[in-house]
Amino acid sequence: GKENPSPSLRKDKADTVIIGGGCVGVSLAYHLAKAGLKDVILLEKSELTAGSTWHAAGLTTYFHPGINLKKIHAYSIKLYEKLEEETGQAVGFHQPGSIRIASTPTRVDEFKYQMTRAGWHPTEQYLITPEKVQELFPLLNMDMVLAGLYNPGDGHIDPYSLTMALAAGARKYGAQLNYPVQVTNLNPRSDGTWEVETPLGVIQAKRIVNTAGFWAREIGKMVGLEHPLIPVHHQYVVTSTIPEVKALRRELPVIRDLEGSYYLRQERDGLLFGPYESEKKMKLQDSWVTNGVPPGFGKELFESDLDRIMEHIEAAMEMVPVLKQANIINTIAGPITYSPDILPMVGPHQGVRNYWVAIGFGYGIIHAGGIGKYLSDWILEGEPPFDLIELDPNRYGKWTTTEYTAAKARESYGFNNIVGYPKEERFAGRPTERAGALYDLLRSKCSMGFHAGWEQPHWFYKPGDEIGYKPSFRRTNWFDPVGREYKQVMEKVGVIDLSPFGKFKVKGTDSVKLLDHLFANVVPKVGTTNISHMLTPRGKVYAELTVSQLYPGEFMLVTGSGSELHDLRWIEEEIVRGGYKVEIENVTDEMGVLGVAGPYARQVLQKLTAEDLSDVSFKFLQSKHLKLSDIAVTAIRISYTGELGWELYHRKEDSVALYSAIMEAGQKEGIDNFGTYALNALRLEKGFRAWGAEMNCDTNPLEAGLEYFVKLNKVYVL
Repeated sequence: GKENPSPSLRKDKADTVIIGGGCVGVSLAYHLAKAGLKDVILLEKSELTAGSTWHAAGLTTYFHPGINLKKIHAYSIKLYEKLEEETGQAVGFHQPGSIRIASTPTRVDEFKYQMTRAGWHPTEQYLITPEKVQELFPLLNMDMVLAGLYNPGDGHIDPYSLTMALAAGARKYGAQLNYPVQVTNLNPRSDGTWEVETPLGVIQAKRIVNTAGFWAREIGKMVGLEHPLIPVHHQYVVTSTIPEVKALRRELPVIRDLEGSYYLRQERDGLLFGPYESEKKMKLQDSWVTNGVPPGFGKELFESDLDRIMEHIEAAMEMVPVLKQANIINTIAGPITYSPDILPMVGPHQGVRNYWVAIGFGYGIIHAGGIGKYLSDWILEGEPPFDLIELDPNRYGKWTTTEYTAAKARESYGFNNIVGYPKEERFAGRPTERAGALYDLLRSKCSMGFHAGWEQPHWFYKPGDEIGYKPSFRRTNWFDPVGREYKQVMEKVGVIDLSPFGKFKVKGTDSVKLLDHLFANVVPKVGTTNISHMLTPRGKVYAELTVSQLYPGEFMLVTGSGSELHDLRWIEEEIVRGGYKVEIENVTDEMGVLGVAGPYARQVLQKLTAEDLSDVSFKFLQSKHLKLSDIAVTAIRISYTGELGWELYHRKEDSVALYSAIMEAGQKEGIDNFGTYALNALRLEKGFRAWGAEMNCDTNPLEAGLEYFVKLNKVYVL
């Protein structure tokens, strides 16, 4: 039922203030309150479900190509199945199953690949024959079907009813949902708490969570952040009654025709179908990014445009011939907020204390339940229940411009149903201003990969190679070249650009104390380096860094490219929590890094410096400041390849000169380039673990084989 909104605050203090009353915000309120958190307040500026929730098509699926995002989907579905019983509110949940259609041999390969990953998470998923597809969905044109990927528990839910049920649950457990109440300003206080200003007064909050949907940018601006989000026009079409649909004895499963790039499901006795248009045709609401969302926009829609989706309508009529006779009775065109890579941004944000986000949902309905639970666990336990680095809001940075976001959102929307290859690269919006100092020098010689705004060589071309990006589920064009680079490093000497590493300088009176607290390893002595891990309170591996004490009390920390702000946020939070007197500086963009590795690495570098590089004078895991060909570098004797090698940290302006000097010096030794694909093969053979592959917040260090780096007998001083 409709309850009368009560625009009064009733409280001026809260533990958590949630901004935005779509399904995601309401789900978070429900989960926090249910877990026993007192003083949860949700503020919604117009009414619950205004924005993108109310006009969503409401699809729910167990399928996700990612491993942990599948847990989010599965939790949502299980929750939605029980919600009506728990809250007394009907949710209109239909579970006729869903089928992804393969109509090309490559798509069949993709389904087989996905089936090999299905064991990670025990949700039902089957690769089915055309006969079985036809039995489940008798209205298909079977000439086009080679196989189906079938998830029996899938379906769709009514988004409005779902949100109202979550709201009823949230209230039942003591959360306060206030609307219409607009947040007009957010003031951070020196103790890390917030003042949330509204026309009805100020609320003091321990933390705020931005779940404001397509208003999320506006809320972000209040705290000085430019969230990379852009509204996309998504259209779906509803038909009148179709006799062949009406005659069926059971509800049709949801179909996803991946080549036609649309979803199609039964809606009463008709069909509902929603396409994802191509990069060129799809429409962005750019004006909202430049001028802000129009103040009154809440439950409005955009003008629909059937011309834009004509080719998808035709594809659907070919796949489901009964559509040819059907009448369209309704076309919905509404805003869906996209992040550059289509995945939402979920979690605490670097650079602003106690500011959390759950924004950028392209698929808010299926994510709402699981994300509400995931975030509420993280807020209450101080660490995430499992690892979702791919949703980390800190994966974007200063390099993420509005142009980049728009180019990427176009690409992500257009590629919604594209084949998901292993090692996929996407090229829109590249290169960014961050590309790296060696980009211009190397780009014509190699296949580049994108790492947090940087361009980094994956593998290098030689005459006779088939060049370019050619993804496949089988051996592709880089297989032999990577083998060649691997041999190069094992037998001679290779150079690799490692500039995308995240790099931080830490100094100050408490620097040793801080690092002793942060890391499971001991603090390295001056002039040495070690591998250290930051562990969560539960003992999971939050991060792996190399730590070097360059001068007494002055350290350099180095982490992987995708972890830069993810790790920095954690360290900054610990500094504040422990009151440590230290300065931390993010020098990622100022420094270049070159790796030189292989049996001749010493021979080559020795030609460029007077410093003795012999094993006696420059041992494994030592660090020294020296000059190579008159360029100042911090050299660390370490190599992720497992061969003899050094990492050379230097000013970014010197990268080209340093690279050229090393290449010149190594002519006699047959020096050559190598890329990250060969690096990965080498490190795996050496048994070096990688954060995000062999360890993350799903593993403890012992499971990951890291006991050597974890000193259990450290005297731990709080």
